[in-house]
Amino acid sequence: MDVQLDMKHIPQHIAIIMDGNGRWAMERGLDRTYGHKEGINTVKKMTAECARLGVKYLTLYTFSTENWNRPAYEIEAIMGLVLRFYETELFTDNNVRFRMVGDRKRLPDGVQKKIAELEELTKDLDGLTVVVAMSYSSRWEITEAVRQIVTEVHDMEELPENILKNWATGGLRAEDITEDFISQHMQTSFMPDPDLLIRTGGELRISNYLLWQIAYSELYFCDTYWPDFNEEELHKAIASFQNRQRRFGKTEAQVENEMSNEK
Repeated sequence: MDVQLDMKHIPQHIAIIMDGNGRWAMERGLDRTYGHKEGINTVKKMTAECARLGVKYLTLYTFSTENWNRPAYEIEAIMGLVLRFYETELFTDNNVRFRMVGDRKRLPDGVQKKIAELEELTKDLDGLTVVVAMSYSSRWEITEAVRQIVTEVHDMEELPENILKNWATGGLRAEDITEDFISQHMQTSFMPDPDLLIRTGGELRISNYLLWQIAYSELYFCDTYWPDFNEEELHKAIASFQNRQRRFGKTEAQVENEMSNEK
């Protein structure tokens, strides 16, 4: 089916929960690791297609902090496959910048090194930014943000100037803790919140992913396993997004009036 997209209304930030690799493999009588291997190929396809469509940020839930509880052989296989994804040509050929969010310290040394190399190599590319959420969970990220704030409070030299001035009157005030202040301490502070969150594989949950950032994201769930998710499936998700009205707490009439005033 040919899905028609409004190229003037492409979501700027798409986040994806890439689910169904293991089930895809098991339904074919294969080990779960084969599903992860095929899933890497889908990641490459989606990276290229999002770059072509003009998406600015693509954030991929690759490995959660909870995934460390999986069997050791599966974790080892996933880490090996991750290294295969970090092919320089995929990023340079598509003008794609690479970033990672998550607890790097828990990753194998080889993966940490490759991530750092790729971030440095692609830092000046200005097309799509692919953000890999690896050894990541939202509760971990929020906890780390709070720890960072507490650390800064105990180290005045690290405080922003607008906060530092308040030390003369007793330090960081309660009213200084705003949504923006907290967002600035998230690992995702370098990018806007997702416009569209896609989950493949048929499950209807968020799985501890970008909980702070998706407060007003549009959610799209599909039954397709991640290895079978292709360009057409991506277009369906974007078309669904384009057919929705994003109100951000306002009424339908308010949004329509604002849109009329913009024309």
